[in-house]
Amino acid sequence: MPPREAIVEALMRLAAEQPWNDIEIADIAREAGVTLAEFRDAYPSKGAVLGGFARMIDKQVLDGASDDLDDEPTRERLFDVLMRRLDAMDPYKPALRRIAFALRGDLLSLAALNQVALNSQRFMLASAGISTEGPLGRVKLQGVAIAFARVMEVWLEDDDPALARTMAALDREIRNGERFMERAEDVRRLTAPFRALAQSLAEGGRRRRRRDRDDRNEDEGNPLGGDPAAAI
Repeated sequence: MPPREAIVEALMRLAAEQPWNDIEIADIAREAGVTLAEFRDAYPSKGAVLGGFARMIDKQVLDGASDDLDDEPTRERLFDVLMRRLDAMDPYKPALRRIAFALRGDLLSLAALNQVALNSQRFMLASAGISTEGPLGRVKLQGVAIAFARVMEVWLEDDDPALARTMAALDREIRNGERFMERAEDVRRLTAPFRALAQSLAEGGRRRRRRDRDDRNEDEGNPLGGDPAAAI
């Protein structure tokens, strides 16, 4: 097993058995069968290993993608992708439950994990055939990241093999997201003339400031003023 993958698996095994804050990088290296130098070459910190875990799950989901749902509505495609993500995470559920509890009040760690989630969801949405470009692309990404985090809270406590509660929560979040994006698109269309006017005014202001700056520069280099003919 490659060192990066071995380190991820080692961390998740340890996290399933002991509190997150008790796990040291030396413990992870020992469990993974790598040296600290090899650990440092693979990851800069324990938290970065969670980013490696997210990328590992991304790859599993993307490798398992098929074109079976290409003709289905967007909602169904996204539901399938995110459920496959939960399925890929299932072997690590005990570890994820402990990690989620430990980091619940750590704002800096949560902000870092949000960025990891945004990167993952960019590929999940792409796999579902949903664009993340354009004016509302960032809104889609953050919305899905938040929605999936809410679903994970349900999933972590859902011990039913059928995952009925989890699937209901995911369906609800996707439908809420659809309604939000429809409203956001309506607002974007309605405000388009005002945004165009504001942009035009801002560009005019920038042009005036550039002209004023150029005039000042010319005056500073010519004590007789900005007109070269004044020196005659």
